[in-house]
Amino acid sequence: MSSKVYFTRVINSENLIKIYEALGIKLTGKVGVKVSTGEAGAKGYLKADLIGPLVKKLNGTIIECNTAYPGKRNNEKDHLEVAKEHGFTEFADVDIMDAEGDFEIPVKNGKHLKYDLVGKNFASYDSILNLAHGKGHAMGGFGANLKNQSIGIASRDGKAYIHSCGKTKNPTLCWVSKHEQIDFIESMAEAATAVADYLKENNKPIAYITIMNALSVDCDCDKNQGDPVMGDLGIVASLDPVANDQAFIDLIWGSKDPGAEELKERIDSREGRAILPYAESLGLGSTDYELIEI
Repeated sequence: MSSKVYFTRVINSENLIKIYEALGIKLTGKVGVKVSTGEAGAKGYLKADLIGPLVKKLNGTIIECNTAYPGKRNNEKDHLEVAKEHGFTEFADVDIMDAEGDFEIPVKNGKHLKYDLVGKNFASYDSILNLAHGKGHAMGGFGANLKNQSIGIASRDGKAYIHSCGKTKNPTLCWVSKHEQIDFIESMAEAATAVADYLKENNKPIAYITIMNALSVDCDCDKNQGDPVMGDLGIVASLDPVANDQAFIDLIWGSKDPGAEELKERIDSREGRAILPYAESLGLGSTDYELIEI
């Protein structure tokens, strides 16, 4: 059965609230909003005036984990400073979830990962909004909901474990670990599925939204992030992260914007689209969807 993906072409704070409401889900209790705070120097991270009204409506807390790579976000103190500089503390509390450690959640039927390591504080949230910025990525090809749920929710050591395809939790050693590119792509899918399984087993709802603006070939984690290569596409939302990421990819491939070719090349040169059928095979969601424009 196909999943429902809601779509709006106009990107503004009002439509972001409308598309969330179209999902028909109530995120209640202590709500964690998983957003990339963006590396210091990056430009494409989601801005306060766009996402602030929805986060405040949910009384949400911005949740993040420290990075495995050296930079301004690999420790709590500096990470919170970057979050402040990027405007996130203007409208919500910011929780660096692995500041005091992490915990293991199981990966079922994984080829690469035995478990996923997520920030310790993730356990304290009652419901989650996976609010992603759609863009390219130097290692994964593209970043949207699946990347936001795998690398994004993983602790610093957990990120190292995913990047090394299960070989090491050491944030220094993971970058010299040898593996095939497809193994990394599949490891992200396994980690994202583990998070979804954990939430389902603990009766914690999650919703998925991807804002497709400032479409650079580089991720918001890149301090030298390049300028957008194509025009904004809109916003997609679903209760199925695979369908939502598939819709993002299909909108890029269906675009007549000449700049889309540059983004497509980035995605396919990293085997980025392979995450979708593999995540589907793990039971995370469906690549078959119905696009409902609002």
